[in-house]
Amino acid sequence: MSELPPTNFVAPPALPTPAPRQPQRRGLGVLGTIIVSTVTAVIVGGVAGLGGYLVGSNGDQNARGTSNVVELPQVSGIADASTTDVAAIAEAVLPSVVSILIEAGNNSGSGSGFIVQSDGYILTNNHVAAPAANGGELTVVFEDGEKAVAKIVGRNTSYDLAVLKVDRTGLPAAVLGDSSAVRVGEVAIAIGAPLGLNGTVTSGIISSLDRPVTAGGSGELAFINAIQTDAAINPGNSGGPLLDARGRVIGINSAIATLAGIVGGETGSIGLGFAIPINTAKRISEELIATGESQTPIIGVVLNTAYTGEGAEIREITPGGPAQKAGLRVGDVITGFNGRQVADSTELVVAIRSYAPGERIEIMVNRNGAASMLPLTLGSSTTIG
Repeated sequence: MSELPPTNFVAPPALPTPAPRQPQRRGLGVLGTIIVSTVTAVIVGGVAGLGGYLVGSNGDQNARGTSNVVELPQVSGIADASTTDVAAIAEAVLPSVVSILIEAGNNSGSGSGFIVQSDGYILTNNHVAAPAANGGELTVVFEDGEKAVAKIVGRNTSYDLAVLKVDRTGLPAAVLGDSSAVRVGEVAIAIGAPLGLNGTVTSGIISSLDRPVTAGGSGELAFINAIQTDAAINPGNSGGPLLDARGRVIGINSAIATLAGIVGGETGSIGLGFAIPINTAKRISEELIATGESQTPIIGVVLNTAYTGEGAEIREITPGGPAQKAGLRVGDVITGFNGRQVADSTELVVAIRSYAPGERIEIMVNRNGAASMLPLTLGSSTTIG
């Protein structure tokens, strides 16, 4: 198999999600046994440890109303699994999926992406595009083998998303589905270029929803409120689509769990793959296409990651920010976010990023043993790619 591209360039593991403390915990398994890695086949920098999660540093900056001149078509509704034909879905969707070749200095690698607009816009992971952000080169390879140089339109490191542009028209855009309608147990189909093998199709089911996952590369950590699947995902799948039983994109394959201690540090599928929900990715990509920048929701606090109790403890509050305006205080422990139970700092961050700046939510707070509910309007920070 000498024709295969080199596969020794694998992203290092990101910070693992903390070990479970309570039965309702939705994070990953035993610390030190399972780690989360991004799944682009490329060398990237390590991720430093954090003493606190910064959940918004731009004070009272609210959503600035990014020019809404782009709206990607989206089809809503639950997929009918009784009519699933993986072969037909693959045939229909493969022309919309691309491989992305990365050249950055002495390093090279590959990832995946998919066409979201027929005039050359392609959605992928930030950790696929990031190595080429400062002088590298990205080449898009279409299903028919044609190639085109891609430019980065914009990136959002917080969501691990990036939009690329190639000088082509008349391209077949993928159909976007509705990730809020996805159910555990539904059919899931992944398409991408694992280990450089273009046009690879794997299938399985949706094995969990709302899984708090931290992932990323090049020192840029993303927090994902992930769709979990057992469809095989491997290095090189990053940025490719996760499809429902009707061939609609419901997520962007971004990370895998792998057992620690694997010889040589190589990562591979153990049936635990994670995708960014398409509803979140749609908003970010629309903003990036429209302006080259995008908004990340914030509450204006720094969380104490050394806190070992249930919930997320506030270590610092940004003066004039959403949290201060809502009446939150240093030492408060956030135990719920808009009806979702919060087990720790990671789960709070991914819960926040499931919403858009300007949305009004409710936070459950434990203050000196007394519980209270506080309304809060999410602020925003701007990411410029």
